[in-house]
Amino acid sequence: MLIHIGFDIELALASPTALIYMLHVHPSRAGDIQGEGGERVTVCPQLHADHYIDVFSNHCARVEVPQGVDRIRLCNEAVVYDTGWPDAVNPHAMSLPPSQLPTSTLQFLLPSRYCEVDSELLPLAWKLFGNVAPGWQRVQAICDFVHQRVRFDYTCARATRTALEVFRERVGVCRDFTHLAIALCRCMNIPARYATGYLGDIGVPAAPYPMDFSAWFEVYLGDRWYTFDARHNAPRIGRIVIARGRDAADVPITMLFGANTLEKFEVTTEEVVAVPSEVQRV
Repeated sequence: MLIHIGFDIELALASPTALIYMLHVHPSRAGDIQGEGGERVTVCPQLHADHYIDVFSNHCARVEVPQGVDRIRLCNEAVVYDTGWPDAVNPHAMSLPPSQLPTSTLQFLLPSRYCEVDSELLPLAWKLFGNVAPGWQRVQAICDFVHQRVRFDYTCARATRTALEVFRERVGVCRDFTHLAIALCRCMNIPARYATGYLGDIGVPAAPYPMDFSAWFEVYLGDRWYTFDARHNAPRIGRIVIARGRDAADVPITMLFGANTLEKFEVTTEEVVAVPSEVQRV
């Protein structure tokens, strides 16, 4: 299938500053972008961008916003090929002990800004999931727990909420579901990393709120990473990754080093539906 993606983000600035944005499709999916032009990420006014790949292999860009520019707009539009397959499910996938894990995964066992593994979550996780079969079943049990415990509510979004606070407050948005699930997985010695990107209402009823970027997580089982989603708690179609990291602190869509106000935020993610050719009348 083909998926039309895009965004329109506008920021009001109080002074000259530097802007880092992490809004390109992840390099692992760059080959799926259709058309000669690929992604059409634009910065208005037109300013030079220094592109680079960060330590998590995410595509980032830095823009210097000079004196006299009090507003900046970031836009994108692209069509991405997707298999149309739902998230992979492998009930037989097993977890490995830390001594046998690839060293590249070990950083995703450690505490991070929003995922306090070294907290009351550690004994709680072993109490709740210690008797669950290790591997896929244990991760799914964690997803079930988070999905049932936390209530989704956009009006309760808070950028500083940590996994422990999500557990205590029992409310949040997709990033909060993700942080709590990641922390509980790490408590059980399962490498878990944060992912953000596009996830449209493809194959499911349309959500009754504006489209946004989504957050989910990936765990390392067997010899590969698998996608899990504690917010929806069901395999979904059409995920398009933008960035991965230890938690949301590693993957901000924009980072400005000065006062700013978000003036506009629109995200597009929708399946491209083929239009039947007009039947020629004779």
